[in-house]
Amino acid sequence: MRLSYLILIFKKKHITGALLFLCTFVSLSAHADGLLKLGIKGGVDANVFHFDKEVLDKSNQIGWFAGPTMKLSFPLEGLGFDASILYDYRLTRIDYALMRSRIKQEQLVFPVNVRYSIGLGELASVFIFAGPQIAFNIGGKDFQWGEENTYKLENSNLSVNIGFGITAFKHLQVSANYNIACGRTGSATLKTITDAVKPVKDEKDSRNNTWQLGLAYFF
Repeated sequence: MRLSYLILIFKKKHITGALLFLCTFVSLSAHADGLLKLGIKGGVDANVFHFDKEVLDKSNQIGWFAGPTMKLSFPLEGLGFDASILYDYRLTRIDYALMRSRIKQEQLVFPVNVRYSIGLGELASVFIFAGPQIAFNIGGKDFQWGEENTYKLENSNLSVNIGFGITAFKHLQVSANYNIACGRTGSATLKTITDAVKPVKDEKDSRNNTWQLGLAYFF
């Protein structure tokens, strides 16, 4: 029994090693052929916070993002995909019943997009892209203003990117996209004054969509 268990572990280690070697080989081969490019990316967010109008005083707030990125071109003309690991910082202000709160959201974001490019000569090309994005909250999740008004961010959220961009001189890339939340980003619990004897708590969900403008440089 113990011998078969050791053999199983041995096989798993070899299979894992082989897969890692294959992935490394494919990556190096693609990079050598100019199909894979690594780079850095940064940009700004303009948040569109979908919330109850009685709660939200100012919806658009500026944030920023930065991190490593890569793009892979397929042999099929113009088709490829890109992926990034980004630190994303967003800030939103909420006003309710003369009370104000600043909600700071810090995320680790993983966007993956399919892209299609059209060449504009040897020095430039335009492209469109779309794909899913998953984000994990790495900052504070609970916020409070007043005595009983609270807002709680979700631990993670799923969204979709749709956008376009231009690549110049084979290294520089400028892009713009709209990030659409696929579910609830957070929820607020608000104390109302409809019941003078016992205050009533009202729960409201929110979705945080975002316009993004990005700049990337590929080595």
